[in-house]
Amino acid sequence: MEQKKDLQLVDFAVTARKYKTTLTKKFINRKQWEKAVEGEIKAFLPGTILNVFVKEGQTVKAGTVLLIHEAMKMQNKVIAPHDGKVVTLAVKAGDKVSKNEVLVVFE
Repeated sequence: MEQKKDLQLVDFAVTARKYKTTLTKKFINRKQWEKAVEGEIKAFLPGTILNVFVKEGQTVKAGTVLLIHEAMKMQNKVIAPHDGKVVTLAVKAGDKVSKNEVLVVFE
């Protein structure tokens, strides 16, 4: 996409044809996508941490349940994505967490 700042028009192509359009305020003010940081496990929804089963410095195997996160009346197991070590545990049982808040930093 090529953006012209003075006219707020954006060029885009669909099946080899070029078009121009304006951007909505909602689109301009949207939160930009951020590349995920390897090793960080974030909350996918706001909610409450019910249980934490690991401690900082603990070595875990892939599939180990790290904690239970309750969101929208559902209890979700947060599972270790691979073998590794828990570097930082940013939450404890009973904590309220917001969307995209870092729960665990994994190595």
